[in-house]
Amino acid sequence: MAQVNIHEAKTHLSQLLSRAALGEEIIIAKAGKPIVRLVPVEKPPQDRILGQDHRK
Repeated sequence: MAQVNIHEAKTHLSQLLSRAALGEEIIIAKAGKPIVRLVPVEKPPQDRILGQDHRK
């Protein structure tokens, strides 16, 4: 888990988003106090295809 201040977050937002997308938790702090947690969105479950798990 990494913690960055707001200025760093604004400067390196693209990098932070990439790290979060890979599963890293990023905390953004204001005046040293955590205010936001940047985490990846869970992928929604995929629709099941009829007969996909059919065993012969």
